[in-house]
Amino acid sequence: MVTRGFAGKGGNSDQSMRLPPGQHVVADFPVLTAGPTPRIKTEDWSFTLKDGIRPVKSWNWAEFNALPQTRMTRDIHCVTTWSKFDTAWEGVLVDDILGDAGIEPPTGFTLAHSYDGYTTNVPTADLVVGKAMVALRYEGKPIPPDHGGPSRLLVPHLYFWKSAKWIKGLQFTQKDELGFWELRGYHRYGDPWREQRYTND
Repeated sequence: MVTRGFAGKGGNSDQSMRLPPGQHVVADFPVLTAGPTPRIKTEDWSFTLKDGIRPVKSWNWAEFNALPQTRMTRDIHCVTTWSKFDTAWEGVLVDDILGDAGIEPPTGFTLAHSYDGYTTNVPTADLVVGKAMVALRYEGKPIPPDHGGPSRLLVPHLYFWKSAKWIKGLQFTQKDELGFWELRGYHRYGDPWREQRYTND
């Protein structure tokens, strides 16, 4: 297990310093989805990296799990106003996915694709340099389907809708292509500290 300096904020930290405006802390882990929960078997799972419409590389479950694994403990913030502190994840950094594919980010824009057809746009700069991962485990266990398992994107510094559940690939795009919720009035970027919930926030 590789841990690259990631550490959660200490439990003695002042809560108010960790809580973005308009948020409240929860002890549970609420489940919110836009539709039915897909059930993806790991033997049927694959992850594909694309540059535009061109596939760069794909991995099956075993191949993806053989990539360097990183632990990340972070606070997460949902646009519906709940926040959960010190969530512990393990998975593959986007940096290590790119490294295994042998590429540098070709564009500044990325679209995450999920097995249920969901998409969300994230600037490439917000996925690299240790900022984001494809998570495979939560609290040391496989991620339950309700929380996006077997794999989900984790971009903890943005509102949690950007951390796409049931992720199956990342696509680099030439322009900032809006995803599912962004096309329905959610903010293009989604910074919880700036309360970027909706389009004009």
